[in-house]
Amino acid sequence: MSALNTNTRRQALALCAAALALTLGTTTHASQVSGWWGGDWNCNIDGRPARMKWAAVDDTQTTSDGDTASTSSGARWAGRFSDNGSRWVPLRNARRGDRGGLFFTHADGNKWYLAMPAGGKAKGWTTWNGQRYPLSCWR
Repeated sequence: MSALNTNTRRQALALCAAALALTLGTTTHASQVSGWWGGDWNCNIDGRPARMKWAAVDDTQTTSDGDTASTSSGARWAGRFSDNGSRWVPLRNARRGDRGGLFFTHADGNKWYLAMPAGGKAKGWTTWNGQRYPLSCWR
């Protein structure tokens, strides 16, 4: 084995070890995500009973570009919704609005919104076929 091959292998192993150490050493726990919407909710969607759940989940991402790899750790909100006892469907793209409310996207791609709770109830809207429908949730 030539000296060049040995050095190249050592460099590759050192790069892999550094990437692994970086990945293992930078952990952000999902518990570090904050938001009033986290947890289980009872809801009413256009007069029908429903349930909604939001949980903080790990959102670690690794990218690679040839010899370089980078890892970013983080957390995000994952939600799900059950309308009148139907199967649970994902809620995505949770983002806080300027006034503290929650904008998010239903699994079907429609935009939804809930204002910050007042009097123990969060009120907002859903959309379906371009029409808005009332949504309210409480614990």
